Amino acid sequence: MDTKKLVVISAGLGTPSSSRLLADQLGDATARLAAGLGVEVEVTTYELRDLAVNIANNFVTGYAAPRLAEAIADVENADALIAVSPVFSASYSGLFKSFFDLVDNKALEGTPVLLGATGGSERHSMVLDFAMRPLFTYLRARITPTAVFAAPMDWGRGSDGDGFTAGSLSVRIERAAAELASEFTNDDDGASRVPQLATRPEEKGFEQLLADLTGGR
Repeated sequence: MDTKKLVVISAGLGTPSSSRLLADQLGDATARLAAGLGVEVEVTTYELRDLAVNIANNFVTGYAAPRLAEAIADVENADALIAVSPVFSASYSGLFKSFFDLVDNKALEGTPVLLGATGGSERHSMVLDFAMRPLFTYLRARITPTAVFAAPMDWGRGSDGDGFTAGSLSVRIERAAAELASEFTNDDDGASRVPQLATRPEEKGFEQLLADLTGGR
């Protein structure tokens, strides 16, 4: 079984932190789905709150303390990355940006990245497309199509017997994790293998529903 290195970055400040909770669920789901594809994933998680003083000192002194240097090196050498930030002033947090300012701007070129964010209401979800995607596009990372935003009400939403509700946080986590897991595997023709997920009619597009009704005719 192949082994890939997945680094998870959480910029949450609280204890407990909803950003850390989302980061852990994304990481766990990615590792589980990748295992189903025959890929072993080694997950390393960093909470930036633990590195905040070192990050600030690095900007002043130009020196990265050992723990910070380790985190930067792990991010730069990762096979894939999960990056989660709380929303501050309609953008990612300053701590989140400061950390990635220390990462070599060429190191993430081609690296698959799954983005996540947490905020006080669903209206903050635009931070994913208007702030986080541009940052990682600048770094030339390969951003997965599905990013995950979690508002406080998402953690309490109910589910059906299988643990899923259409549009629920768990569905979005599974979809995003499947996309990242597929980045670890490529068939001989270069196409990624995507884990099989439970699907429901309300999750399908019009074309797929029409194909289901007509038998693909």
